[in-house]
Amino acid sequence: MTRKCISYVHQRNGVQPNLKILLVYPLYPDTFWSFRYALRFLSKRAAFPPLGLLTVAAMLPRQWQKKLVDMNVTTLTDEDLKWADYVFVSAMSIQKDSVETVISRCNRLNIKVVAGGPLFTTGYEQFRGVDHFVLNEAEVTLPGFLKDLENGHAQHVYTSAKWKEIVSSPVPLWELVDMRHYNWMSVQYSRGCPFDCEFCDVVVLNGHNPRTKGKDQLLAELEELYNKGWRGGVFVVDDNFIGNKVKLKTEILPAVTRWIEEKKHPFSFSTQSSINLSDDEELMQLMVKAGFDAVFVGIETPEDDSLLECGKHHNRNRDLIASVKTIHNHGLQVQGGFIVGFDSDPVSIFKSQINFIQKSGIVTAMVGLLSALPETRLYRRLKNENRLLKEASGDNTDCSMNFIPKMNYETLINGYREVINTIYSPKQYYERVMAFLKDYRPKRKGMSRPRLRILKGAVISVWVLGIMDRGRKYFWRLLFSTMLKYPRSLAISMTFAVCGFHFRKVADGYNKTLPTVRH
Repeated sequence: MTRKCISYVHQRNGVQPNLKILLVYPLYPDTFWSFRYALRFLSKRAAFPPLGLLTVAAMLPRQWQKKLVDMNVTTLTDEDLKWADYVFVSAMSIQKDSVETVISRCNRLNIKVVAGGPLFTTGYEQFRGVDHFVLNEAEVTLPGFLKDLENGHAQHVYTSAKWKEIVSSPVPLWELVDMRHYNWMSVQYSRGCPFDCEFCDVVVLNGHNPRTKGKDQLLAELEELYNKGWRGGVFVVDDNFIGNKVKLKTEILPAVTRWIEEKKHPFSFSTQSSINLSDDEELMQLMVKAGFDAVFVGIETPEDDSLLECGKHHNRNRDLIASVKTIHNHGLQVQGGFIVGFDSDPVSIFKSQINFIQKSGIVTAMVGLLSALPETRLYRRLKNENRLLKEASGDNTDCSMNFIPKMNYETLINGYREVINTIYSPKQYYERVMAFLKDYRPKRKGMSRPRLRILKGAVISVWVLGIMDRGRKYFWRLLFSTMLKYPRSLAISMTFAVCGFHFRKVADGYNKTLPTVRH
């Protein structure tokens, strides 16, 4: 009798065998957020590790054998699959094509599949060949699956409408990844967002009420990364890091500050936040003191009627550019998310977006077309209006719109193309870097000596961007201007230059695939 047959007999008899679990993270396509072309300068293979799968791995029985294959850094082989009793798959919607390939390969080899994560939680009915769906939050649904598996009668679907306090969430099983392949590590402090933007699925997946970890729990995760040898950037993956400002200011940030000073500043942090961060000077100061240097903010649009339409009320009745500059002034780089395609957007929205992005100094400006994600308020509204066409691809920059827009489609696509081609062209992009540096007030923190890979990346960037790239004259202008005016910001200026190369490569790819439309 084979090992797999013996394990299944044990399950039917209510005995939990020493199972072999392969955790698979599917492939991301090339997108603005993949940073694939930029990471090559640093010999990195992926931006972030699969934090969700690593957390699930820590929830599984200790005696089970576990391996992880992140298809963004290594190849998934048949030998990997044949080793496993179960393959655990988690994914975002943008990874759907790769997910279907993984499931098909498992089915061909008769390997049982367990699936969870955002993609399956909002649309598991679309997938065939999955043995068990463990949906919603693993802290809620995974224990029931494991208990039923032990008793030999695991069900097909496990779901729950409950939100659980995440104080029970374990430290991710970092031993499963080779940190050298990644540019940033990740931790999670909170889940949920107090706002309810019509297009956003955060509240569908994580609820309105921000649920947080305690300081000891968060510090334990940072300590684990430190003990594993990580030194560099850490992304706090929260939907809205400042959802509970009081706890941040009184407990979390002071504790992180003490820890990071004691460890001689091994990490720099980035996260996601709402624009009202700019209203709280104390919070911005505490974040910078704790080692934060960047925040992603959903700006969406400078058009007030469109903000009203999508329920982004906290962005209204304020000078958005002034808010961005205030955050820059406090030593935090704003990375901005922008959307075109709202029902209320006028034809002038494309010029307005370009002007706003250039004047704000938001260098990392991600502009996408509106997309109706499953179970969101936007999805339900458009369904009632008979405007839905298909499921969203998960990539709001590929022009695969899944609903009928109010604006003429040709006008929308041509306008979107104009935005992308303008803001990522070398001239406008490097001008935006200088606009950012003019407002940016970095706070001096502990400095580490340059590492070999950083120096190697600098040499490569000068060769590629200063000699080979079509925007080389603007690169040299940026380099010399930074050295003369903002020498302390030379590192971040060159980082922007490398990221700009990636953005242009991705934009060029989209230009080749975008539909050719004429007015």
